[in-house]
Amino acid sequence: MPLTFDDLLIRARALAQNGGRRAILGIAGSPGAGKTTLAERLVQELNGGGPDWVAHVPMDGFHLADVELERLGRRDRKGAPDTFDAAGYAALLRRLREESDGDEITYAPGFERVLEQPLAGAIAVPSAARLVVTEGNYLLLETGAWARVRPQLDEVWFCEVDEQERIRRLIARHEEFGKEHEKAVAWVLGTDQRNADLVAETRGRADLVVPVAALPAAGARG
Repeated sequence: MPLTFDDLLIRARALAQNGGRRAILGIAGSPGAGKTTLAERLVQELNGGGPDWVAHVPMDGFHLADVELERLGRRDRKGAPDTFDAAGYAALLRRLREESDGDEITYAPGFERVLEQPLAGAIAVPSAARLVVTEGNYLLLETGAWARVRPQLDEVWFCEVDEQERIRRLIARHEEFGKEHEKAVAWVLGTDQRNADLVAETRGRADLVVPVAALPAAGARG
């Protein structure tokens, strides 16, 4: 039987039924594979109209700011693994696992797409959240500080989509946020493609591969 979105909801909900401990679900995949679309839809459907017991914490909040990328000489390949604070991301995931009791809110950084900059303290994760969905390119990477990420995740799902569709989505997304068409194409086929090739190599480490058909509607983000 083909995997459906309802199957994903059942599997995600089961992660939180572990005796009260907060669970963390990771969603990985290449740029434009639909990670954000899947994460947002899971959170929306699982929370329903009741109290929010599922939170969404994207990896993108750990982008290094442009000023730091300029200092490091990495601005021209923004989005590569070494343009993120991987150690900080792993530390937040560990904190989310360990600090799930009491009344305290855990704050996580967000990412402003128009500015293309991280925003500190933009996401509030209440202690009542029993499941955290996090998504990003490099959740299954085993090099450097990225290797600290996977041990903090109960499961990691890998979003897979047709390569031409993924490229089309990425070009459209870059244009939506201000790039001219030629520059968008050059970035997608250059920097983004190198990152996508690296992420594709991690597919075999995922607990589940999610085809685009399992989404209720294919999205262009993530």
